Amino acid sequence: MKASKKTVLKRNIDGYAFAAPALIGLFVFTLYPLVCSIFYSFTDWNILSDAKFIGFDNYTKLISDEVFLISLKNTLKWVVIYVPLSLIISFGLALIAELHIKGVNAFRAIFYLPVVCPLIVIALLFTWLYNTEFGLINYGLSLFGIGPVGWLTNPNLAIFSIALMSVWKMAGYNMVVLLAGLQAVPRSVYEASELDGIKSYQKIWFIKLPLIMPAIYFVVVYAIINAFQVFTEIFTMTRGGPGNSTNTLVYYLYTKAFTHNEMGYASAIAIIMAIIIMIVTVLQKYVLGSKVQYET
Repeated sequence: MKASKKTVLKRNIDGYAFAAPALIGLFVFTLYPLVCSIFYSFTDWNILSDAKFIGFDNYTKLISDEVFLISLKNTLKWVVIYVPLSLIISFGLALIAELHIKGVNAFRAIFYLPVVCPLIVIALLFTWLYNTEFGLINYGLSLFGIGPVGWLTNPNLAIFSIALMSVWKMAGYNMVVLLAGLQAVPRSVYEASELDGIKSYQKIWFIKLPLIMPAIYFVVVYAIINAFQVFTEIFTMTRGGPGNSTNTLVYYLYTKAFTHNEMGYASAIAIIMAIIIMIVTVLQKYVLGSKVQYET
């Protein structure tokens, strides 16, 4: 029996009404700012005066901007450090969390706690822990006769130290995602492999990793997008120092926009960053997407 036109119309109106808050939010907080950023990237605008159209001048200026190039290099370095470490550590935690042993629920909760803590609180905590003079980490090293280490003051260590903190912060979230993938693997697969004489460590490589590729793919994409947008840790812990060694694209964008009032130039940086993220995401789809298989 076909529904009347009035019933169909009512259903459509109800559907649009429920979707309206999300659609309005998408337009107001995503699409509109994106269009504005694209427009202002072609202008010279300091917020206080009218925007002046200057064409591609902002983009050509980026090519010779030494600080921008350093920020881009630091951002790529952050991605290379953060993403593999995050995946490896989270997968190791997920393997432990999968075990049916006493206290495993407490283990899961402990490693998930940092996820629900505000990032700025975690950043402040690690700023104290990393402190060269009275930090707890250097105090622990001094017990073994090791001198103070400049975790945040050494240009060669600062970005690695902050990335390590971020890995710890998000390890619990990624652990839960990968654990869900591991628990979805049918028990019959393990039983069949045991009959074939496969060893425990071989199960990880030949069974678990291939079957949880959708979860791994999600974790990698999510981690890379977050890595390119790193800001709070840098702003709280180093302000881009020492000597621009931790200056990233988003932090440089922030300083140009809200410290130097170069909003047009900052918009150009934002567009370049969006293009880079889009390219990297497409490459991930090409490299990892072919290895992802979903059950039907």
